[in-house]
Amino acid sequence: MNDDIVILNACRTPFGRFGGSLKDFDLYDLSARIMKEVVDRAQVDPTRVDHVFWGMGDTSQCKDVYTPVAARQALLKAGLPDTVTSLTLDKACVSGASACQLGMWALRLGEAQATLCGGVTCFSRQPFIYRGSRWVGHRFGDMRVEDPLFELGYKDFKPVAVDAGEVALENGVTREDQDLWAYGSHRKYGAAHGRGLFEDEMIPLVVQEPKKEPLRLHIDEQYRPDVQVEKLARLPTVYGSPTITAGNAPGLNDGAAAVLLTTRKRAEEWGIRPIAQLVEIVNTAMEPRYIAAVPAYAIEKLLVRTGTRLSDVRRIEINEAFAAMPLVSTKILSEKGHGKLEDLRERTNVNGGAVAIGHPNTASGARLIMTLAYELKRMGGGLGIAAICGGLAQGDAALVRVE
Repeated sequence: MNDDIVILNACRTPFGRFGGSLKDFDLYDLSARIMKEVVDRAQVDPTRVDHVFWGMGDTSQCKDVYTPVAARQALLKAGLPDTVTSLTLDKACVSGASACQLGMWALRLGEAQATLCGGVTCFSRQPFIYRGSRWVGHRFGDMRVEDPLFELGYKDFKPVAVDAGEVALENGVTREDQDLWAYGSHRKYGAAHGRGLFEDEMIPLVVQEPKKEPLRLHIDEQYRPDVQVEKLARLPTVYGSPTITAGNAPGLNDGAAAVLLTTRKRAEEWGIRPIAQLVEIVNTAMEPRYIAAVPAYAIEKLLVRTGTRLSDVRRIEINEAFAAMPLVSTKILSEKGHGKLEDLRERTNVNGGAVAIGHPNTASGARLIMTLAYELKRMGGGLGIAAICGGLAQGDAALVRVE
């Protein structure tokens, strides 16, 4: 019992729209802001933090493009001791969850008193790329500048929107289903935010803009209060996908999220009441095109690993990398005997998901874990599962318990 891994505190920035309020925030500074906040809120002596595990998927936006050691720079800017070691990792969208898993492992091995885990993404600061110019001059002809965000995915594979849309249809999930889920995501988020349900996890940010009064950002900018099903249905699909549109997908978002972990024994010694227990995190991977299905298989692996029944899980978070992900994954889980489809979906993303909240991809895994923990705490306790898919069909799933 004393060796349980617990969440001392967890928080995140509001998630910004592409080119929105956070577009001028440096990646190191945004990370440092949330690292400092999570340690301060937990009232933990910074010298007790031994390791930082930090997800980040892109170095081209950094001031120091070549080996920027982003986690190292951020923790120093956050005022953590210079003796704290760090690892910056890239597992695409599962990075934030895998960072928490690494933090758990370090604690279980006795390598740390406390670990700070999470991630950051600043899509708005993504530069254009001009490849091949170092050794080949251009005396005549056009020069090609590349936009890494166009058809976001992997050059040697199909766009993820195509894979997700195709697999959705193969599982009987239609474009209309996805639009309706996206509509529900915005509506649920708006209701939850109106009731103050994100105040535990989201820290307001003061944004300084030239020649304007400072803006206090306290809401995720991806949220659309005026969303309408009819408007969603009129949007064109993207990148050749049969079902994915800008409306049933999140945007290219900016934001950071942090989770502070320790053992239950140390939390008791420090006189800190944890938010939740982080019971286990598992990883899985599949054929790359099954990115919309992999959260279901990660959840199933987690159930087997922990001896848990999905019927005993009160809340489920499945990242809405597209609306297709929770729809496909809940259907697979239902067909594999883990519960009625309607019941699974009623327990999934009850306060909205990434379609409304936003998806700064390498921060989202940590965001899901904290959103789940705070929701279970409001409910008076119980078990919850957070699952997320990542690049080329990797998947993470986490089991969270609140007493």
